[in-house]
Amino acid sequence: MTLVMVLTGLVTPVAAATESTVEWRSCPAAAGPLDPRQECATVWVPLDYRKPGGEWISLAVSRIRTARPELRRGVLLLIPGGPGGSGLARPSTHGSRLPQEVLDRYDLVGFDPRGVGHSTPVSCDLEPRDIEPTAFLPWPGPGGDISGTVGRANRVAEACARNGGPVIRTITTRNEARDIDRIRRALGESRLSAWGTSYGTYVGAVYATMFPRRTDRIVLDSSGDPDPRRVARGWQANFAVGAEDRFPDFASWAAARDANYGFGSTPQAVHATYRRLAGELDRNARPGLTGAVLRAVMFNSLYADAAFPQLAAFMQAALTGGPVPPIPVPPADQFRNLVSVQAATACNDVAWPGPEHDYAGDVARNRAAYPLTDGMPVNVQPCAFWPYPPAEHPTRVTAHGPKNILMIQNRRDPATPLAGALRMRSALGDRARIVVVESGGHNAYVANGNACGDQVVTDFLTNATRPRHDVTCP
Repeated sequence: MTLVMVLTGLVTPVAAATESTVEWRSCPAAAGPLDPRQECATVWVPLDYRKPGGEWISLAVSRIRTARPELRRGVLLLIPGGPGGSGLARPSTHGSRLPQEVLDRYDLVGFDPRGVGHSTPVSCDLEPRDIEPTAFLPWPGPGGDISGTVGRANRVAEACARNGGPVIRTITTRNEARDIDRIRRALGESRLSAWGTSYGTYVGAVYATMFPRRTDRIVLDSSGDPDPRRVARGWQANFAVGAEDRFPDFASWAAARDANYGFGSTPQAVHATYRRLAGELDRNARPGLTGAVLRAVMFNSLYADAAFPQLAAFMQAALTGGPVPPIPVPPADQFRNLVSVQAATACNDVAWPGPEHDYAGDVARNRAAYPLTDGMPVNVQPCAFWPYPPAEHPTRVTAHGPKNILMIQNRRDPATPLAGALRMRSALGDRARIVVVESGGHNAYVANGNACGDQVVTDFLTNATRPRHDVTCP
């Protein structure tokens, strides 16, 4: 296909063509340290699928070919989370954790979704104050004050409308599913398998709903509620439940180390210490350490046991008045891109209540019911001010299609709690089985060292062995 580049980063086809020819080459150095076997390519897709003869955009795609070509089953697409997460390095980063029998049977394929990273990117050119890591989620101010989050939501929506260009309006889950099918076609595959994590599970479920006959074996790892009336709003609301499910794991960990930290010798005492410190910081903030900062660190630290010391260090700084640890953050441009794509996906997928909605009342009620997260899960987002209505209705995930989906889920997941995953399981009906792992944290397959859960997924990918019934792994 002959293409003419234009300044927007879009392309206009000047010869009749509907497919890209995939030409594999070395990956960009900015993609990070990679397995030397990983190679990269570009796949071109329509900017607007309703206008296939119009402008096109690029998707950055990567792969590591099967270790045993004679055993090759096909492609295992690694669908990133976010929304807004990069997937280009995943054949290297996630491939290093996969069992050899999976590596023997699949080409591992990653990609940056539209708008992300090395694909045609978007940026809302957000102000520095709007990409502070503790502002990533809408944490209220002291006493549930939402004035700061309302201001940020309005600024982000206006910046995206002003600076996002034509790509920002096309960033939706349904378009990501269409893009995945273009990747499948460009790779010459009649069907593909996929391993989606976090938001990637919703993408995988939507793809399996829109293109059911193009799916081989689908793994959904750490799923959210697919309710089409709420989608991203529902995922954020479920953070309240997830934090309550998961915090006891941290509290037990810290109680066992009371001699080191002094938060209390029982989980109940640690919980009380955390609540007290957050309240004190609401009343008397320190430079770099407010109640909202402590809560943001708390929620982020629940994603993995390895992050528990980070929360303990912030609590200790609040307790003793010692130095405040730095918060790890990605580069500013990368974070701007993530925030821009996340806002676009959430706001383009489903309509949210406008600024006239009683968000302050929602926050007050949620703070009372779920004190750990202080009302953040129902607080205002840029979608309240988003100037564009959704271009199409979100997908209703159903049980129609082949019985080729396996879900895996930690019982105590802070970001995608089990309650939401069970709604995904219900929506998929007999198409799916679920493996519940008795563990905490976000992401389950080859993430927690649970041999039972890992083996069920590996058997499914390598031998098409799907459990006859749902499974619980101790």
